[in-house]
Order: sequence, then C-alpha cells, then structure tokens
Amino acid sequence: MSKLTSTAASAASSPHGARVAVLTVIAMLAFAGNSLLCRLALKGTQIDAASFTLVRIASAALVLWMMLLVRGGHVRDDARRAGNWTSALALIVYAAPFSYAYVRLAAGAGALLLFGAVQATMIGYGIAIGERLAATQWLGLLLALAGLVWLVLPGLAAPDPLSSALMIAAGIGWGVYSLRGRGRSDPVAETAGNFLRALPFALAVSALAFAHARFDVAGFAYAVASGALTSALGYVIWYAALKGLKPATAATVQLSVPVIAAAGGVLLLGEPLTARLAASAVAILGGIALVVSSKRR
Repeated sequence: MSKLTSTAASAASSPHGARVAVLTVIAMLAFAGNSLLCRLALKGTQIDAASFTLVRIASAALVLWMMLLVRGGHVRDDARRAGNWTSALALIVYAAPFSYAYVRLAAGAGALLLFGAVQATMIGYGIAIGERLAATQWLGLLLALAGLVWLVLPGLAAPDPLSSALMIAAGIGWGVYSLRGRGRSDPVAETAGNFLRALPFALAVSALAFAHARFDVAGFAYAVASGALTSALGYVIWYAALKGLKPATAATVQLSVPVIAAAGGVLLLGEPLTARLAASAVAILGGIALVVSSKRR
C-alpha cells in the first residue's frame, strides 16, 4: 500500500492530481475486490466456477451497454465497431481460469500469481519487440521470477499446482488483453464490445461444465457484483485514471493489488498469511517494481 499511497500523494500536487489519485485508489480496490468476490463466492456459496464466469461477464456487458445508452449516440454501432473477437478471446482466457483457480487458491496468493503473470507478459512482450533493459531491470526480472518459482515450489505452504497454473494462464490472458487495449480512443465502447463478444465464449464454457453446474442466490449476487462493479465500473475508472498517470507509474501502482487482496483475504475471509507468501510477495513485487521504475536504455 505504500507505493499506492506515495503515488496518490504525488499525484495530488498537480491541478487534476486529486481526481487522478482518487480514481487510482478506487480502481486498485476494484481489482483487489475481483479476487475477494470470486474467492468468497467459490469458497462460501454453492455457485460453480463456470456459472460465476458467465454471470460476471454478462453483468459487466449489461452495465457497459447501459453506460453507452446513457452516453447517447448509436449504441449498437459503437459496440460493434469497438472491440474485436481476438480481445474477447483473451478476456475469456483470463476470466474462466481466474474463476477455476480461486476454487482452491487463497485471495492473496491468487492475486500475486495473477499480477505477476500480467506484468511478466507485458514486460516479455516489450523485450520481444526489441526493448532493451538496463542492468537493474534484468536484476528485477530475475528477482521476480525467483519469487514466483519459490511460491509454487512443492511444499507444505505452496498453493495447489493446478490452480497456480490456471491463475498464471489467466494473468497471461489479461496481459494480452491489456496490450491489445493500449491507446484505444473510446475505452467504454471498446470494453463493452469486448465483453459482449466474450459472452458466447462464457456460454460455451458453462455448457461444457453443465454437469457440474451449481447455483444459489448468494453466489449469483457475488458474481453480479464482480461483473457490474469491480469489473465494468472498475475498468472504466481505471481507464479514466490512466489519462493522468505515466506508464511506469501505472504499471507500478498495480503492484498494490496483491497486497490489498492478501490483506482482505486475512481480514474478511480468515485466510492465513504464510511466511512463503510474504517472502514471495516481497521478491515478486520488488522485482517488478525495479523493472518498471528503472530507465530503459
């Protein structure tokens, strides 16, 4: 949280800094809330992972569609022109494994794996297209990788291997989705178009898992909150905050999300804070912070 607090404090010194700081804090809370809501639903209710994913995607699509209606204009044309099937596929590659991973993962460990994979995907893409890293950035990359390996190594406190692999896959999907969404001129329409296109994929996942489908009111409510609030509104708020943040700051501030999620898991869900998770978090978040905050050659 110190990184988030320092970012908010520095942002507040500019003319529009207070607004950017508030939006940034809300967005980070929303991202952490996704992990907490998913874990709460799959741990404490009867809803299954596929149904949670479907309700989440549908709720987000509905809220974004309503936002386009309130904004006015040609809603169908805006949603059809914005977004694309490739981004929608990346979105469901994130959302479905995310839900299945949280059947067994604690909120903090899941968020740490997710955002570690997101940052690794985006940093790896930069390297692949020719970005050159400074020595401190390579050190940070190795440190983050070592922390990730330590977290998932077999042992008493290690998270479930299959769930860990699913969350890493979800992080790669979100990283690809984020890369494809950079520089879009109409984030609301773009996000709405992608969520609407992701619905058929979510329906397919739900149909494949129909034999294991379970449902209850509480699980449905958590899935709606995850889709409508922490996904749809959270993403729109984050896009608004990004206009006032430098790229390195935007990347670094997201490292607060696993910390918020871990704290929420301990306080709200009664999950243990293990020494392995704490040490891995320091290595992964510290390593990625070195990468995104150091100057490239």
